[in-house]
Amino acid sequence: MLRDIIAERYDELPVSTIGKLLKVAAESKDVISLGPGEPDFDSPPHIIRAAKKYLDKRFTHYSPPGGRHELKEAIIKKLKKDNGISVGPENIIATTGSTEAILLALMSTIDPGEGVLIPDPGFLSYKPTVEVLNGMPIPIPLYEKDNFEITTEKMEEVIITEKTRVLIINTPSNPTGTVFSRKTLEEIADFVRQHDLLVISDEAYEKLVYDDAKHISMGSLNGMGDYVMTLQSFSKTYAMPGFRIGYAAGPEKIIKAMTKLHIFTSLCAPTISQATAMEALKGEQKCVENMRKEYDRRRKMIIKRLNGIPGFICTNPKGAFYAFPNVKSFGMKSLEFAEWLLKNAKVATVPGTEFGKFGEGYIRLSYATEYGLIEKALDKIERAVVKLKK
Repeated sequence: MLRDIIAERYDELPVSTIGKLLKVAAESKDVISLGPGEPDFDSPPHIIRAAKKYLDKRFTHYSPPGGRHELKEAIIKKLKKDNGISVGPENIIATTGSTEAILLALMSTIDPGEGVLIPDPGFLSYKPTVEVLNGMPIPIPLYEKDNFEITTEKMEEVIITEKTRVLIINTPSNPTGTVFSRKTLEEIADFVRQHDLLVISDEAYEKLVYDDAKHISMGSLNGMGDYVMTLQSFSKTYAMPGFRIGYAAGPEKIIKAMTKLHIFTSLCAPTISQATAMEALKGEQKCVENMRKEYDRRRKMIIKRLNGIPGFICTNPKGAFYAFPNVKSFGMKSLEFAEWLLKNAKVATVPGTEFGKFGEGYIRLSYATEYGLIEKALDKIERAVVKLKK
């Protein structure tokens, strides 16, 4: 019998409940899932046509580890026009989704025992990625009263100055939908310069902003070019999650290290996906705005409905496609309440604790789901909750 060969880092990974809840939702025809973290839209027709075109041209071989030159040129133009960031091809790497960009950036910048400041609640892969690299995740508590924005006061409280190397920010945010204001970003920038940190700025939802919110890239702020790795993705903006294509832009030294590491991980981002992503950037952008408008329509409905259900308190998310209501009044832990909704309302949600300790008391509902299904799910939740509250 083979000896126990599984590495300790596997046992140290957090136990996720998302897979369990979504498995139940997928196998039960009477369950409506508000759990997905991907667009419910298919990739727009012109993007599908581009993929077919490049397959016919036999774009089925390896690409350079840093990315294809023509994609980099398209990204350079996009970053300057949309984000106010000026870079050259040496400052860009194409990756297998922005999640791989997070991994490569951390592999390039932290050694075992070094600290990474991460938002809590925040995207569920940040903490485990730091841990598998034997780094030290340092949660930054985010509070509803602060609209779930990072504050320098909280960072000062938790930072371990002599060991902390990196700060991860996510705006617009998963799971809270928060869009950081310019004032918040400028305060964070001052903190970063003071402590000589690298910022990994995860901007996967950059195009999905609503009301008066405006997405601002930290890398566009004066003097921040040498401190920021900007990570972006095609998954949300262009409904291309299955293409697994994203990119990072930042200091040449770090991009060079990431490119070298890329050779020993996935070698390169998929060639067909790189070519298709280039066409997505160069093509018409109306599809992006059409999807954003539909998400906005769903957002307004789900927030209004949630705040009308006894026991729910939901702040107004101005980005991404998630609602993150406070459910503390029900007297259950987040996981317990999510399981209760699954059993009694036949609606799948994600417990806030999937996103960190400070997600306790909240659940995440995705409105990357067809409008009518969201309405039905909320009807079912309301009927179940009304009975519970009696």
